[in-house]
Amino acid sequence: MQLPSSLVSSCSISIFALNRPPRVFPLPRTPKTPNMAVIQTQNNLQIHRFPLSKYVDALRWLPTQSAFDKFVLLSLFDSDSSSSSIEIHSLSSDSNNDSNNSPSLSPISSIPSSSRTSSLRVFQSLHKTLIAFSTFSGSLHILFPVYSGDDVLLETQLSVQDRSFHNGPISCIDLLESECVTVGEDGRVNLVHLGNSGELSYRGVFDSNGLVAYTAARWASPKEFVTGGLGFSLQWWDQRKPGEPALQFKGNWPQKTAHGIVHSIDIHPSRKHTCLAGGSSGTIFAWDLRWQQQPIILSGVGVGESPIYSPSESDVWEVQYDCYMQSSNMSNISSSRMLPVLMCSEDGILATLEHGLEPVELLAEPCAINNFDINKQNYSNVIFSLEWEAVAILTRQ
Repeated sequence: MQLPSSLVSSCSISIFALNRPPRVFPLPRTPKTPNMAVIQTQNNLQIHRFPLSKYVDALRWLPTQSAFDKFVLLSLFDSDSSSSSIEIHSLSSDSNNDSNNSPSLSPISSIPSSSRTSSLRVFQSLHKTLIAFSTFSGSLHILFPVYSGDDVLLETQLSVQDRSFHNGPISCIDLLESECVTVGEDGRVNLVHLGNSGELSYRGVFDSNGLVAYTAARWASPKEFVTGGLGFSLQWWDQRKPGEPALQFKGNWPQKTAHGIVHSIDIHPSRKHTCLAGGSSGTIFAWDLRWQQQPIILSGVGVGESPIYSPSESDVWEVQYDCYMQSSNMSNISSSRMLPVLMCSEDGILATLEHGLEPVELLAEPCAINNFDINKQNYSNVIFSLEWEAVAILTRQ
């Protein structure tokens, strides 16, 4: 579950001066007791649930180099030992099982973390894959996965943590190439740069001195990114125009939703002028820069002038443009129409939405769905975490 909630400076930080790289604990490819799936099939969906012994703070698909491999990146918290870790798990079918061919989730690599994870991101280019995660103690960590045959190891870690970076929890991060944007409840917006020689440096973009808390962030281009916070506000930042946001969206929200919080932001790479946001009270909206103060309401309780059917009345923890729905309906989508959206919520809803249409509820769980990720190498696969210490994978057919 997501937890609640500029000094313009520049400094270069050596990883050895900040944190010694922690020991790497590679795990056997096939553990004695892999997590076996509990399979459920409904309509054109197949759901595999994997019970775990730890709480899932965050998860992401990890890109693979082979069509036969599937890797999952998990940030886990063990309440018994009060310890956190970042783990890579392999998703594979059990050939020794019956005709159902039930898949299993097996850990293959792990690295400890000094604090619980607040945000987790993966970036892949033609030449490299990077992992970034932030913590509630205010630190940022960059990991370099090493692919070796059918395994992936976590071998190198770079870290940034000091009081001039963030004073308290980092709410959200986003990673693009060698740049990482970080935002926090302390009102700071920072940019972290990964140098060619393996060092991290950061500079402050903005510091509200605690007057504004930022809760979400997303890159729009190599020079532009978006942040979100209280009051369903969004800020568009352009590094070519330093000192303050280039654009701001506040909207004319009803009184009872004016104090809503943005929890998640997404921007489609082909339509950077439209920013998607999800937050409190089941609210999901889009900010089109061409009509800056008029939100496009997709979901929400009492947020629009006309009634809108909302799949959830609680916090929307994550939103992503749904490329699977987009590809299946490509002939019907014009450049002016909102692309399909996938969302998850505190009241256990996983649903797809399209502007002007009723939402399609994919799942209704008895506990919160805290986050999810669409597999960029196979859009039909969605992985998500459940409040009750479990991971599930949904396959759309």
